[in-house]
Amino acid sequence: MIAEVEVANKRAIQVKEQRKVEEKDLEQKIIDYNRAKAQREEEKAAELKRVKEEKEREVARLRELQEKAADRQAEIDALRAKRAFEEGERAAREKERRDLEHKQKVLKDMEDARQR
Repeated sequence: MIAEVEVANKRAIQVKEQRKVEEKDLEQKIIDYNRAKAQREEEKAAELKRVKEEKEREVARLRELQEKAADRQAEIDALRAKRAFEEGERAAREKERRDLEHKQKVLKDMEDARQR
C-alpha cells in the first residue's frame, strides 16, 4: 500500500508540476499576445501620425503655392494699374498738346486774319 501511495503521490506531484508548466506557458502566451498587441497599436498610431503629418505638409505646400499665385496675380494687377495710369497720363498730355496746338492755330489764324 505504501508503494501505491508513493506512486499516487508521484503522479499527483507530476500532474501538479505539469499544471504549473501549462499555467506558465499560458501566462507567457498572454504576455506575448499583450506585447504584440501593444506593438501593433504603436505601429498603427505611428502610421496615423505619419499620414497626418504628410497631409499637413501637402496642405502647407498647396497653401504656399496658392499664396505665390495670389502674390503673382497682385503684382500683375499692380503692373496693369500702373500701365493704365501711365496711359491715362499720356492721353491727357496728348490732349493737352492738341488743345494747345489748336488754340495756337486759332490764334495764328486770327492774327493772320487781322493782318489781312
